Amino acid sequence: MKTTLIASLLAIPSLSFSPKSQRGSHPITRMAASGPKIEVVSQPDEDFLKKKGVFDWGTWGCGVSKFPWSYDSSESCYLLEGQVTVTPSDGRKAATFGKGDFVTFPAGMSCTWDVTESVQKHFMFY
Repeated sequence: MKTTLIASLLAIPSLSFSPKSQRGSHPITRMAASGPKIEVVSQPDEDFLKKKGVFDWGTWGCGVSKFPWSYDSSESCYLLEGQVTVTPSDGRKAATFGKGDFVTFPAGMSCTWDVTESVQKHFMFY
């Protein structure tokens, strides 16, 4: 009975079975990597920043370092100093940005921050 059931399942065209080496390309894995991406606005003008209220936001900084981070809510920030590469843990595209860039990180994303030049930024969680 079990052999007949397995043979019947294998005969269904819509079911496919991948070897272990192809499991990383499974559709569910691809969906996890298709969430909102990190958005970088390179060198926005002062009018853009004033409309966002950036200069009234809090500030934060850190030295050269590498650390994990998870976003419970979205964050927008404006880099006053530094250079960073943020690499999402789920396969979404990494983003590199620096002084003068405006960046938005999506809620729910886990990532690694690789700070290659000390950072100072205005930030807002929402």
